[in-house]
Amino acid sequence: MKRVAALLSVVLLLCAGTLALDKKESKDEDRAATLRFEVLKETNGKPVRNAAVVMHEVNKAGNQSKGGFELKTDSDGKASFDGVPYGKLRVQVLAPGFQTFGQDYDINQPVHEIVIKLQRPQQQYSIYDNK
Repeated sequence: MKRVAALLSVVLLLCAGTLALDKKESKDEDRAATLRFEVLKETNGKPVRNAAVVMHEVNKAGNQSKGGFELKTDSDGKASFDGVPYGKLRVQVLAPGFQTFGQDYDINQPVHEIVIKLQRPQQQYSIYDNK
C-alpha cells in the first residue's frame, strides 16, 4: 500500500510540474518553433541538395549572436529544425555554384515554412580582363 501511495504522489508531482511548464511556455520569449526549409534553384525550381542552412539569433540591435546552428538539405532540398526560440533569426544558405542567400525572419508562430530560391553567380566585369 505504501508503494502505491508513493507512486501516486510521484505521478501527481510530475503532473504539477508539467502544468507549471505549460504556464511558463505561454510567454513569447519562452516559446519555440519548428522551421522547415526548402532550397530550390531559381532557374528551374529543382531542389538544391547538400546546401548549408545556417541560423543565428539576432538581438534587438540587429547583431547576430555567436554560435548558431547549421543544417544540410537532403536530396529533395529540404531541412528542418525544432526548438527555434521566438524572435529574430538570421538565415544564410550556402551552396557551391550559387550566390549566398541571407535574410532575417521574425519567428512568431509554431511552424514556419521557408522556401529559398538560389541564384547562379552573376558575371563579373573587371578592367584587368585580357581580351
